[in-house]
Amino acid sequence: MRLPFVFILGTVMIDAMGIGLVLPIMPQLIVEVQGGSLANAAIWGGVLSTAFAAMQFLFGPVLGNLSDAYGRRRVMLVSLFVMALDYIVMAVAGSIWLLLIGRLVGGITAATHSTAAAFMADVSKPHEKAANFGLLGAAFGLGFVLGPILGGILAEFGTRAPFWAAAGLSALGCLLGFLVMPETVKDENRRPFRWRRAHPARALLAIAELPGIRPLLWVYFLYSVSIYVYPAIWAYFTLERFGWSPQMIGLSLGMYGLAMAAVQGGLIRPATRILGERVTIIVGMAFEIFSYVLLAFLTNGLIVLLLIPITALGAVVTPALQAMMSRATPDSQQGELQGVLAALHALSMIVSPLVMTGVFAYFIGPDTPFYLPGAPFLLALVLMGLGLALFMRPAHART
Repeated sequence: MRLPFVFILGTVMIDAMGIGLVLPIMPQLIVEVQGGSLANAAIWGGVLSTAFAAMQFLFGPVLGNLSDAYGRRRVMLVSLFVMALDYIVMAVAGSIWLLLIGRLVGGITAATHSTAAAFMADVSKPHEKAANFGLLGAAFGLGFVLGPILGGILAEFGTRAPFWAAAGLSALGCLLGFLVMPETVKDENRRPFRWRRAHPARALLAIAELPGIRPLLWVYFLYSVSIYVYPAIWAYFTLERFGWSPQMIGLSLGMYGLAMAAVQGGLIRPATRILGERVTIIVGMAFEIFSYVLLAFLTNGLIVLLLIPITALGAVVTPALQAMMSRATPDSQQGELQGVLAALHALSMIVSPLVMTGVFAYFIGPDTPFYLPGAPFLLALVLMGLGLALFMRPAHART
């Protein structure tokens, strides 16, 4: 099973690299094809992110249910192949509308993370799930280490070079999966595909009916909306607040990815063993709240870089939450659960970029009552606080 593990973790890393590769150049790329100011580019960046997320929301449950019916292997390989083609289209796009179409298609194919999580659930014993979901998070973090740094370097060759690199990585992942990935959905756990269960709302209701799952889904959603403040505004925030170059933005994102990988790959296992999943989640959310307060008001970029390891400690929350929900879900619905989580994450990606970039644009604009580029972090703090309060309520009050 070693090579399939390498493929699954590598695919998640490639997904993160593909996203991270293009983050440092998005402000310049949008200005290049659309014109206008940085504030206008931030708004369009929010639109592109939301379009991507909307497709993930609609199609995450579809791919999750398809993987329960037809297997993880087939879904993974087709998604990676189409993703490679999509990056090629974006590499040659000459208008904001073609970029928008590229993000719509990319959102459909980007559900490989949920299928990878379903694969991990298939092959993990109950006590191994938090640690193995942590490995997925670590792979994603490593992708964010390599992606933004490589994207910043490739930006020297033009705003299109990172898209060509992302296409090549996706194609390479598809080839590797074709050679080594087995099918983990057994006949006894195979569940027929039904379109009515693939609808996001119906899939969500089906999973929410499982005992103890509903409140955890709410916590997961609030956490996701809050944490998405980082990719939604980081490039715009650091450019406005500190005047960072694409290379510096890429370096900072890479540092965060490295710290997140260390937390999810190395810290999640001892944390859940010593503290338990519940306390691990509470501590992780508390660290996020502390980080938001600092980021909202700091004006020294060096201090922000030094804070990255503290900020990354909140990364323990996602694998611990996933493990709690996965253990409460039957084997025949693991793909459906991961599809629902992908849909909730995508819904947060619809809400968060539009809101966070809108708040950012308002508080750096000419009509703002006071200048505060870090205002989105205060909004993220409120959302994280609501999720933490819900999670800490007694079990009988949360159901």
